[in-house]
Amino acid sequence: MLLAVDIGNTETVIGLFHLEESLPGENDPRDDINSASDISFRGTGPIPDTLVHHWRISTVPEHTADEYAMSFSNLLRLAGMDIKDVVDGIAVTSSVPNAAASLRAMAAKWLPGVRLVVLEPGFRSGMPILYEDPREVGPDRIANAIGAYNLYGGPCIVADLGTATTLDGISAGGEYLGGAIMPGVSISMDALFAHAAALSQVVLTQPKSVIGRSTAESIRSGVLYGFAGQLDTMCGLFREELGGHATVVATGGLAELVVPYCKAVEHLDPWLTLYGLRLVYRRSMSGHG
Repeated sequence: MLLAVDIGNTETVIGLFHLEESLPGENDPRDDINSASDISFRGTGPIPDTLVHHWRISTVPEHTADEYAMSFSNLLRLAGMDIKDVVDGIAVTSSVPNAAASLRAMAAKWLPGVRLVVLEPGFRSGMPILYEDPREVGPDRIANAIGAYNLYGGPCIVADLGTATTLDGISAGGEYLGGAIMPGVSISMDALFAHAAALSQVVLTQPKSVIGRSTAESIRSGVLYGFAGQLDTMCGLFREELGGHATVVATGGLAELVVPYCKAVEHLDPWLTLYGLRLVYRRSMSGHG
């Protein structure tokens, strides 16, 4: 099985995939081209690998190799599995400095012989990156783009609502075009409460109305409808540059909170990054990564 790990600034998302022995089109002669950087994922729909388990835990930037091993082992043990018996491969993306190095050390020490693929700047993922400097693109954004294009085709837009809110555009031909980066919901609220002494923190729940009749309701309305409106506006602008309709997919830890108030989002996929990592791992197995 494949252990896919997406280490974000706030949360770490982990998935366990049962990988089929072979995939439709895996030996497609169209893939026999000059280099991995020329290969596009062609939007053929989801491949038949099964996400057996998934977990979402808090990110601890200082985690050591041994602590990662303990965390993963404990999660699998709760599901009735031993990590050394079931994990054949690991795919990783990380927004946290040094986390990838810790995971490499973990794999070397505790899971020798297990294939490890780290999606990081410079990794040939199989998707053309049209950024001015491709190494500047966060690897989680690349995983999202690969997953979205494979599952939903192109052109498409990925909205990832995490510590930051990011939007990324993917062309009809499967090229990563670039995107936009905005402050996320949580850090925006933290800034609001830190700089407005008269405001107290509130739990974000569905507002009773757009026009709030208390301070708490006004904050809920402003945050939820405000961020939803921001997404709708940005997706509209992205669609204009993409030349018309583009499928919008939302993911990230805060997506379920905001997406119900959006008009532009068509698909909510909380495990999109994991599916992208699965595809990157598949490509690396076939020699294209």
